[in-house]
Amino acid sequence: MKDPVTRTYLIFSAMGMMGDNIEHVITYWVLWETFHSPWLVGFQVVSHWLPFLLFSIPFGRLADHHDPRRVIQTGQALFMAVSVAWGVLFLTGTLEMWMACVLLVFHGMAGAMWGPSEQVLLHSLVGRDLLPGAVRMNATFKSLGVVLGPAIGSVLLFGLGPGPGILVNVLFYLPLTIMLVRIRFTRDAPAPGSGPARSRAGWRDTLATFSLARRSRPIAIALILALLMSLLIGASLQSAMPAFAEEMGLAGGVLYSLLLVATALGGAVGGFLLEATRVLPPTPRVAVVSTLVYAVALLGFALSPWYAASLLMLFISGAAAMATNSTTTAIVQLEAPAEQRGRAIGLFGMAGQGSRTFGGITFGALGAALGVHAAFTLNAAVLALACLAMILVAARRR
Repeated sequence: MKDPVTRTYLIFSAMGMMGDNIEHVITYWVLWETFHSPWLVGFQVVSHWLPFLLFSIPFGRLADHHDPRRVIQTGQALFMAVSVAWGVLFLTGTLEMWMACVLLVFHGMAGAMWGPSEQVLLHSLVGRDLLPGAVRMNATFKSLGVVLGPAIGSVLLFGLGPGPGILVNVLFYLPLTIMLVRIRFTRDAPAPGSGPARSRAGWRDTLATFSLARRSRPIAIALILALLMSLLIGASLQSAMPAFAEEMGLAGGVLYSLLLVATALGGAVGGFLLEATRVLPPTPRVAVVSTLVYAVALLGFALSPWYAASLLMLFISGAAAMATNSTTTAIVQLEAPAEQRGRAIGLFGMAGQGSRTFGGITFGALGAALGVHAAFTLNAAVLALACLAMILVAARRR
């Protein structure tokens, strides 16, 4: 991004993502050390993704009808308030399980609130022509946040302690919050005949968002891919990694850490390469093929007996996931009517992130029946077959 304002916005957004991941590192450690509750571990996953499932479209509606800058600031303020609350509870030793559950829910709500508004604002900053590249770079910078967040979180946790560390984490949310005070925003004019007369308040307006998938085949394909990736893979790669590492004979240390960051690192490197070359247009065909590469790479990781090959497959899967996510996000942004853009992005977030709530449950049940390794391998194979089926159907139609 050559525009300094957009570039700064992307950097500050990445810092916000780092703050999100830092909070996970510190709080998850303290919660396990304090309660040793497997139930609470499961609730951590549900509380993070369930708000995306239930509230992504309503939060998208907020972005459509209100200033998205203020919606983002509200989400960042909620992130900061949760971090401060964690810090006070850690320092005073007054944390109880019900308090932890409440704060985990508020943290998930803040993340769901952020998503649709940041995409609407990004569209305003760069315009339609530069949007695919901006979406790709936004995802790339956030991948860097995912890579660096756990490392910085570990330093704060063990260097300063959980209480001071989580309070320092507030500083990572401040730059974006302050920048949004003066950053420009202009909303696209609605299409003819789609102005206020067609805007319906409440849940009727929210439910009408689902008709976008029926009216636009590219949006429908983007939603299907997001749903498949969420239900079949989702966050299961991270949760299954200890089992894979144990089979490789890794007890921890640097080699295990490389497995954890390889996917995010592949996403960051892939994002920069894709932006530099701009070889992939935002089309449904590109989205399906990149998802197929993602599934095949994960299948290769699951079947590989060699550490180096496994690391390479994870790296490739991260780059392919970056291509899929940036392409499908751009498709939804470009295809959705201006007056429904926020809700369309919310619908996409509900399919791609909210569905992870169910993906974790189904993967857990399948893992209990077949074993974690076999369950992950099966899900990756099903995703690859689904992408092949979509390619064959598209070829027959042509």
